[in-house]
Amino acid sequence: MIEFYPQIKHAHIGFALLSGSLFALRGALLLSGMRWPNAAPVRYLSYTIDTALLTAAMMLLTILPGALYANGWLAVKIALLVVYVVLGVFALRRGRTTRTRATCYVAALLVFAQMYFIARGHHPFGVFYLFG
Repeated sequence: MIEFYPQIKHAHIGFALLSGSLFALRGALLLSGMRWPNAAPVRYLSYTIDTALLTAAMMLLTILPGALYANGWLAVKIALLVVYVVLGVFALRRGRTTRTRATCYVAALLVFAQMYFIARGHHPFGVFYLFG
């Protein structure tokens, strides 16, 4: 399976960027008052992209040696993924006020950015490590 590592890694990166971009677009449009970003076809597209992203992540996890994760960067990224999903749910659906949805939306985007920097640097401090 290691021979497919480059293709799986590029698919994972592409799906991550698609997922984040779709979330950013949906959130911005919902905050501007549009309702179609929560329509079933858009939600199903998001589910499909996220499922492909998770599948590629699991494949990478099985391919790569365990020593790569010794400094804890992957554990931090997974914990932030849970935070990102919860914030995303409040930003797109569960937030009762516009202010709550907007705050959760911005926080989710910041968490997504931190996950990106953690993945790029393979360091648990992410952006703080790059600028530190």
